[in-house]
Amino acid sequence: MKINIQKYFIALLFVPLFGFAQETRIQVLDNINYEPVGFANVILTPFDDNTIIGGYVTDIDGVVVADITEASIIKISYVGFLNYTDTIYPGKDKTIYLKAISYNVDEVVITGQYGETKQDKSIYKVSVINAKEIDQRAAVNIRDVLSTELNIRTSYDGALGSSMTMRGLGGEHIKLLIDGVPVIGRENGNIDLDQINLQNIDHIEGVNGPMSVVYGSNALAGVINIITKSPDRLPFSASLETYYESIGIYNVNTTASAVHKRNSLSITGGRNFFDGYLPPGYSIYLIDDVGNVETTWKPKEQWNFSADYKYTWNKAFLKFGASWFSQELRDIGKLLPIWYESRVDKYFFTKRLVLRSDFKYDFSKKSRLQAVASYSKYNKVKNTYLNDLTTLTKYPTPGMQDTSTFSSIMFRTDYSYGNENSILKYQFGIDINNETGVGKRIKDKEQEIGDYAFFMSTNYTPIPVLNIQPGLRFIYNTKFNAPIIYSLNAKYDVTERFLIRASVASGFRAPSLKELYLNFVDVNHDIHGNENLKAETSVSTNVMFQYYSTPVRDYVWGIELNLFNNNIKDNIQLLPLLNESTLYSYINVNRFLTRGVELNFNNNIYPRLTLKFGFTFTGQKIDMSGANNLDFEYYTDYNASFNYWLKKLDLTFSVYFKHNGESPRLYLPEVGEDPILRKMDSYQTLDINMSKWFWKKRINLQVGGKNLFNNTDISISGSPSGGGGGHTSGGSSLPVNWGRTFFVKLQFRYSR
Repeated sequence: MKINIQKYFIALLFVPLFGFAQETRIQVLDNINYEPVGFANVILTPFDDNTIIGGYVTDIDGVVVADITEASIIKISYVGFLNYTDTIYPGKDKTIYLKAISYNVDEVVITGQYGETKQDKSIYKVSVINAKEIDQRAAVNIRDVLSTELNIRTSYDGALGSSMTMRGLGGEHIKLLIDGVPVIGRENGNIDLDQINLQNIDHIEGVNGPMSVVYGSNALAGVINIITKSPDRLPFSASLETYYESIGIYNVNTTASAVHKRNSLSITGGRNFFDGYLPPGYSIYLIDDVGNVETTWKPKEQWNFSADYKYTWNKAFLKFGASWFSQELRDIGKLLPIWYESRVDKYFFTKRLVLRSDFKYDFSKKSRLQAVASYSKYNKVKNTYLNDLTTLTKYPTPGMQDTSTFSSIMFRTDYSYGNENSILKYQFGIDINNETGVGKRIKDKEQEIGDYAFFMSTNYTPIPVLNIQPGLRFIYNTKFNAPIIYSLNAKYDVTERFLIRASVASGFRAPSLKELYLNFVDVNHDIHGNENLKAETSVSTNVMFQYYSTPVRDYVWGIELNLFNNNIKDNIQLLPLLNESTLYSYINVNRFLTRGVELNFNNNIYPRLTLKFGFTFTGQKIDMSGANNLDFEYYTDYNASFNYWLKKLDLTFSVYFKHNGESPRLYLPEVGEDPILRKMDSYQTLDINMSKWFWKKRINLQVGGKNLFNNTDISISGSPSGGGGGHTSGGSSLPVNWGRTFFVKLQFRYSR
């Protein structure tokens, strides 16, 4: 038998090539104007394996040249576009057209979901603020992001930090999460928003309305979930950001992440410094005749560090994370007579530590198990010194030192079945939370409270346009009897672009350890816990109508109308006394009710212009048992945002405006007496900034002004002298901001 030596040799020569990489050119274009999408993330993985074999970023022409050895799955993501998934083969060039998100219903959300879900498919109304929007606002912390949001109000306290209300309900009714883990360390019922920085944040998801079945206590008003960037987004990325604001803010933050086969790691770190606020025209030594210093906004220094490690395999991932936060806040005292050469200074040290682990396993495309466990520690130390200014010596003041420590152990796991196309989906799981407080200001120096729950829900789609989801939560609380919590949500797609959501849900909130047992006393506060408090229960109803138009090439608009009503029984209120400048009392009121309407109108001319308007009309009412009850008091808020991109200059111009209408505030004449209504005057905020990218979108420069209407202290109408709010020492106004400021922000980003 003859053998064709030539053919055999040629075959032998080329057979090995099939096992080696072949160069493949991929170009990514915009599906509207067919222009290149530069700096999009491109991930390549083999079939039936989540191991990344190639991670790339498109160049300025939207091109990636990849070395591929076998048929693979290609995934492309970029802000403002739908995520893209397809198959790609070695040596076969491909042009891909990304679909622009001209209206944000196509964003993928996870808060309260069985799995990743498109925003318009979610049974809850989930609002998303993505990384691009956060950058456009030049936000430093979560307060900067939320202060211009509709139906959210922020305020400030010199010692306790910033706080917020949502739909008329206070921060104690808002569940604040970071990657699904509750943030602890509430003061006056609120998390200090200035302590939640935006390093390595991918986006923020918010759910307005009761989420107690899913997230338990503190979720009567809604949930805000801060989602961090996954460490496996790119093979390597790094960033450095500096920020200066004319009020005296100097910030530096950096991040880095890397991927090696199945392993990925990210590290972040930063320092934020604020040197305090003094009224214009005053020297720190010449505030008055004897040199006393009065600073509403105390100087502080913050340090942040975090690290995340993720291991990914075929159908699962395991992630470990740690974050550490430290803050020093200085409260400089008044000079003491008779020589005015010494003073009493207070130093507040706050530390936060969070250790967490996440696990997810996909049994199939419909069936999954996920779990998260965390240990959180919040430590606050007050050191008081007699400061001798002649010798620059500090002497600890006996009996004026204090340390309070709160720690929380959380474990949550759930199993869910179903995807977006399933007629029947369900979820069930357990949620364990245990909190301990230790300190001499806590009754008996140590207290503990546990909350252990089993939750379940079923999502049924009897016809393609109707979605119904009932849910239950069974709770065992170690200090209070808890009822069975229920919820019923429904979503009806009237047409492809017009949908209706409705819900009725109950809620439960046990008083926190601080509300029950903690005494907090400083120059501006005298707050005493009340161990006789009752737990809150509530019933809430919500109806939402949403319509978004058919895109006409690059233009689309949408409108949303929300109606809500909250009825809270035994609502816990921390109210200041009118006749005392610093004394506060926790009390239960018979009922606290809020109701209102919210309207949003969005316009988008992709990719040049985004224009949004919003309006809310909110009412509050308090009922005291056997008392002359107050009527509903209404206030209006409205906001507008404008973002315009000048393509030729690659320059973005942004404007954010908000009107905060006259709003009610409650005060107690005396302990045990009925509350008296006062009103906080209306005010407006305006922020303007411009940003421009340089050097192939590696360097970004942003300049602008914040609070251009120069809001500082807002008057409280009808407050008698000496009756102030909780933020001033006996004044008739509340500080909401430190006045007009200007900023410059410089970012450097590199990715491979």
